[in-house]
Amino acid sequence: MSKSERPNQLFRNLNAKVASIPMVLTALVIFVGGSAWTVLYSFTNSKLLPRLNFVGLDQYYRLWSTPRWLVSVENLLVYGVLSLVFSLVIGFMLAALLDQKIRFEDTFRTIFLYPFALSFIVTGLVWQWLLNPEFGIQGVVRGLGWESFNFDPLYNSNIVIYGILIAALWQGTGLIMCLMLAGLRGIDEDIWKAARVDGIPTLKTYLFIIIPMMRPVFITSLVIIAAGIVKVYDLVVAQTSGGPGIASEVPAKYVYDYMFFAQNLGQGFAASTMMLLSVVVVIVPWAYLEFGGKKRG
Repeated sequence: MSKSERPNQLFRNLNAKVASIPMVLTALVIFVGGSAWTVLYSFTNSKLLPRLNFVGLDQYYRLWSTPRWLVSVENLLVYGVLSLVFSLVIGFMLAALLDQKIRFEDTFRTIFLYPFALSFIVTGLVWQWLLNPEFGIQGVVRGLGWESFNFDPLYNSNIVIYGILIAALWQGTGLIMCLMLAGLRGIDEDIWKAARVDGIPTLKTYLFIIIPMMRPVFITSLVIIAAGIVKVYDLVVAQTSGGPGIASEVPAKYVYDYMFFAQNLGQGFAASTMMLLSVVVVIVPWAYLEFGGKKRG
């Protein structure tokens, strides 16, 4: 490229570049700057107000020696793995069923997607009532004659995280279903015809042909689900407030409590940094799969 052509390249699509300046500044100042500020102050002993009194890794040592944080990380791992697996499996199965051109497809799609329109607080309160042992599912079933029936996950510290998982799946699976359905509708009908002509069973067609072709949809769904997992907070507060005891604590609630109730900003920043690290662990592989593969191609 000659030197005379470079200015022309610079001013090409000038309106679009000018319009993107606020977004770029927002990303740099708020997101990047805020993240760097959080990481910096995680190495201080800030209490009520942030102050640059560095204490090295003391906040992190204290963080990983606190039982409450360890419980919250364990809960997030259990919740995250199960949420990821069940959201993808249930979402794909619902999409595959709707892709069969069933009657009242629009009605079923609306019913499945409707919970996603509700806030997490509303969803948490609804499922808090449904899982109440006196008024919810357990009370209804016992009223029908099954007196020995027990279903009170929110009041059992061993399984309380599964009660939260039920509410999360009820709300979020509909969105994954719509993404999967859009991906299925993008598959050429000739592929299905060729599979039928070759006598390939439907299950194998999905596993070895359709699902590999829907890789971008699965990656997008994976990122959306992972982002929701890391920041889960509303459901826990609405359903259990972290109880019984600390049995349903999650990292986001730990951060909030230490920053606004315990007035220990340094500890809250350290926990926030660990959450940021978990986001990076998700984003980097996604970026590599999305952009690295394209460059190699």
